[in-house]
Amino acid sequence: MRFLIRTIQRVAILCLGGLSVWLIVFVFHWVDRRIPFILAVGLAYGVAAYVILPRAVRIGLKILHSKRVPRFTTTGDGLLGDPVNLALIGTLRQLRAAYAAANWSEADSLSLRSSWRMARAFIFNEQYPTAPFSTLYLFGRSQDAGFQQALGHSPRKRHHVRFWAKSLKEAETGIDRVSLWRKTARPKEDESVLWVGAGTKDTGFSLTKLTFQVTHATDPDTNAEREYIINQLDKHRAIENVSFYKAGDRLPTENTHYITDGEIAVARLVEPGSRQRREISKSQSRPPPALM
Repeated sequence: MRFLIRTIQRVAILCLGGLSVWLIVFVFHWVDRRIPFILAVGLAYGVAAYVILPRAVRIGLKILHSKRVPRFTTTGDGLLGDPVNLALIGTLRQLRAAYAAANWSEADSLSLRSSWRMARAFIFNEQYPTAPFSTLYLFGRSQDAGFQQALGHSPRKRHHVRFWAKSLKEAETGIDRVSLWRKTARPKEDESVLWVGAGTKDTGFSLTKLTFQVTHATDPDTNAEREYIINQLDKHRAIENVSFYKAGDRLPTENTHYITDGEIAVARLVEPGSRQRREISKSQSRPPPALM
């Protein structure tokens, strides 16, 4: 029975791929009779990369749908996005204060204006420290917050991280259930939550696989990027109780747990100055060393 299902799935994917190729060729031939060749190629590419192939990929993924707790975010086309590799516990205000203390900028919301400014900065290599992020999805919704640190003066290279808020109360019901990851409401802004993050490092630009859309190229070593982000926040005393967990471990978030099938760093957010004050207070309260 399983062999039959897999065979049907493969035939369906093959037919879907053939239909996609036929549509792309049809679009090219149709426009090539009406406009110059170069424009026809450009228009055919745009329709293929941003209309036909994304829809074909989404349909294909539904055919091959696997009921697993995700280790990765997803793109609007349904493809795997950045890996989930860190989580912070605290309020939105604490999250913003932590990254401000580490000299990271919060990303502008994605709009026609910010997209145009980003495209211009990308092409002409102009500074844009609060450039918007492309939309990735987790818990059935786009990212709730995003922060970045530019590398030099180029908008093409940056450290960046997206966050999705997960209610600690919701997580108590079992974060390892697939249904919980698909769609949940965003918690209140003043609520202490689990900020599930996906941090990567942009290194240039490239084309996405399968759909060939223009996007940032990323450093494949996301473990190094996770450690860089945690070290930055720890250096500026914006977090405490940092722990690293292996795949499948239960990650404590007060009286609940978070389960992942990939390694993740977990820390608690604190007011950037409060940790330093506590450290100074502890050092002053220690008895002076005995004289020899």
